[in-house]
Amino acid sequence: MLRFQTAGESHGQALVAILSGIPAGLCIDFEYVNRELKRRQGGYGRGGRMKIESDAAQFLSGVRHGHTIGSPIALLISNHDWENWKEALAVEDSPETRAKHKALTRPRPGHADLAGCLKYNFQEARYVLERASARETAARVAAGAVAKLFLKEFEIEVASHVVALGSVALKDAQAPFEKVLALRATEDIVLSCVDAATEARMKEEVDKALEARDTVGGTFEVIAHGVPPGIGSCAQWDERLDGQLAQAVMSIQAIKAVEIGSGIEAAGRPGSQVHDEIGYNQENSRFTRKSNRAGGLEGGISNGEDILVRGYVKPISTLRRPLESVDLQTRETATAAYERSDVCVVPAAGVVGEAMVALTIGRSFLEKFGGDSMLETKRNYSAYMEQVRRF
Repeated sequence: MLRFQTAGESHGQALVAILSGIPAGLCIDFEYVNRELKRRQGGYGRGGRMKIESDAAQFLSGVRHGHTIGSPIALLISNHDWENWKEALAVEDSPETRAKHKALTRPRPGHADLAGCLKYNFQEARYVLERASARETAARVAAGAVAKLFLKEFEIEVASHVVALGSVALKDAQAPFEKVLALRATEDIVLSCVDAATEARMKEEVDKALEARDTVGGTFEVIAHGVPPGIGSCAQWDERLDGQLAQAVMSIQAIKAVEIGSGIEAAGRPGSQVHDEIGYNQENSRFTRKSNRAGGLEGGISNGEDILVRGYVKPISTLRRPLESVDLQTRETATAAYERSDVCVVPAAGVVGEAMVALTIGRSFLEKFGGDSMLETKRNYSAYMEQVRRF
């Protein structure tokens, strides 16, 4: 079973991801993994932290001579900013390091600060924000890059694009996958929108927020292309692939809603305008759909169409013009704390969304096809696809 965990704090020594379940024999493209990390750091409206960090993944285990060996893969991403925090966040306690601790006593509305303090009985929010920070997603992206490499062996691609930012949105609800995939090769990410004119208007939204010392949110869409029918299950509630994808994307920091296909719009339409009519291609021996409002998922199972998942990103909660809060020590009204931050993170959130979708589909894929080696998994997959073609 494919599973992963992450560890590390925003300003700690490093971030760590442990990914287990990848079959032996997968070739690891190290440049690809680091390019994915670079994509997460890009986008118009990113803050000063991105100028400090230049993320690269170091593989500590599970890969030898460029190929996976079936054991857990451990990935480490060093934090360059640790040099500025190694005394303030020292692992071992001493009077000297304790004196340099940078306490945060004015919790930010919308962040985990206050809820975390109440949960863990901390009198200030430093340790909460260090782990709750979206810096953690760098480890997810590294693990997700390995999952993408695995899925590519079966001609499954995962890519994202920004469909809305602030009050600006794409007119076309569903962009061609080829256009979305092409964004991944672009050096200058800007705002990851497939339409240049819309992207220019989105950029203006970021500029307005920056001028107002505010932040801006938006919506990204992740497309998984080439997923075969039959991934996921309708047998139990927690085996449904749509539910797993929704949870995975909702777990990303600042995501407050998730949509599968045209789910939100569909809720206000009659069934005759929602469900995707079925056809059959005799030449290719496959069932087809005239539309994809279901987002490639029916009954918790993939139906062979592109899987479409949207994440709705709230404006991030660290503001240059802080909101009202309460000081945890004095209990008096105060302005919320400000830490170096971004204005817009929607394109970066899309990259994280890709990672979570790839990891989730990869897990369901391996649950169905199994295999301790890539040879075994490919053999199982080929047999199933032949079964589908002969159906």
